Amino acid sequence: MAKQCSSFESDNEKNKQEINEMKFYKNDSQTAVAAKESAQRLAFAPFAFHTARTLRDLGILKALQDFDEAGADSASLAQITGVSEYGVGVLLDMGLSAGLVTWEEKRYRLTKLGYYVDFDAMTIANMNFVADVCYQGLSELTESIRESKPAGLKHLGDWATVYEGLSQLQPEAKRSWFEFDHYYSDRSFPVLLETVFSQKTETLCDIGANTGKWTLQCCKHNSDVEVTMVDLPQQLKVALENTSKAGFQSRVQAKACDLLESSNRLPKGLDVYWMSQFLDCFSKQEIVSILSRVRQAMRPDSRVFILELFPDCQEFESSSYAMNATSLYFTTIANGNSRFYMSHEFLPLIEAAGLKVKKQSHGIGLGHSLLECGI
Repeated sequence: MAKQCSSFESDNEKNKQEINEMKFYKNDSQTAVAAKESAQRLAFAPFAFHTARTLRDLGILKALQDFDEAGADSASLAQITGVSEYGVGVLLDMGLSAGLVTWEEKRYRLTKLGYYVDFDAMTIANMNFVADVCYQGLSELTESIRESKPAGLKHLGDWATVYEGLSQLQPEAKRSWFEFDHYYSDRSFPVLLETVFSQKTETLCDIGANTGKWTLQCCKHNSDVEVTMVDLPQQLKVALENTSKAGFQSRVQAKACDLLESSNRLPKGLDVYWMSQFLDCFSKQEIVSILSRVRQAMRPDSRVFILELFPDCQEFESSSYAMNATSLYFTTIANGNSRFYMSHEFLPLIEAAGLKVKKQSHGIGLGHSLLECGI
């Protein structure tokens, strides 16, 4: 969803001057009447969400797509989908209000919005993540803010953070979590691999390895690189299984490490230290602590790559909207104290840890930013 743009060189002082400024949300352009209408849509937003998801899951949107411009009445759709005519009607009438369908001459027709809800991979990944991982827990948002803890996590399991329980999530929630995570990160890999391996890279530390996807990509891209994966024990178990199945066990090792414990250190003297959508899982103080330990582990010529999503570095407003919403997942579900940070909040944390941003690249994949750092 982000426009590809070129990277630029910068030292820390230049970074302070060239931090992106959010280009959205600067003006209140609605009339009073329009604002009141929007307020009602906001009040009933959960109804629209669940209507869209149910129309998709029951096959009603797909059936309408098959009818194309001719459209269909509720009786025909009920016969095709096996849903009662009452169910088809009450769902599609809310679908009218949500913009999913139109109504003319007693026939419903699919809109472009309805098409995207049913067929667009990004929309499907986002909607499943919200429904299966976030929806129940978001009702605990007020408590999460007041207590600075993920009060909604109890709807998924009994853990301090979601990361401890990823491997134990119920099948639907687990599938939706990983499909959401991988949908965005995977599309950035081709560009990122070329960047990381543009210089000689014999050793790489994959911090926050998760399921080992980045490690796998590195090993496939470069036949000599040796990778050390760092993550929680339960995550590394899955990552090691995946890398072993791919035949890379001789080049991949794992270091079980909870980086919330400030005494835990990282492997020393590697060529590259890599963090992909990792630091957004921590508070500002924790980020500085982790990056300080990266700084301690580095050689003078080591490179650090940080891949993140910054709402204020987006080309499209919908990208910023999705990231700001996902920040509340961190608040209520993940850990209670992290988020997708604005770049103007994040870049000073790198400096506070004793590192310098050497290069910034924005608009990678579907909105990622890559920060290359050094000493």
